[in-house]
Amino acid sequence: MSDVSFSRAAGAYNDALKAANNILARIEATSSEAGATQAAKGSSFLDMVGSALKDSAAMGYKSETMATKALSGKADLTDVVTAVSDAETALNTVVAIRDRVISAYQDIIKMPI
Repeated sequence: MSDVSFSRAAGAYNDALKAANNILARIEATSSEAGATQAAKGSSFLDMVGSALKDSAAMGYKSETMATKALSGKADLTDVVTAVSDAETALNTVVAIRDRVISAYQDIIKMPI
């Protein structure tokens, strides 16, 4: 088993954070461009997915903050476990939605023309 250095783990985390921020920025840009036309129609699928991503990211940030506070002795263990559980639930929801979208896309591709 190979050892993972702290700097490599932090770098990988930083890269993942940048990728998530890029996705959210693209969603916000697309959402703001279509905002005027969508106001009359209601919210779009992209808005719903963007909102879910923002909520799950917020849950992840909250759990990381609580874990950091726990390491410094400023948070209760129950609060940390609750925050991590909420983040896990949000992540599982996003993964389930992603799997369903991929499955729907594959079904559409398999349809005869």
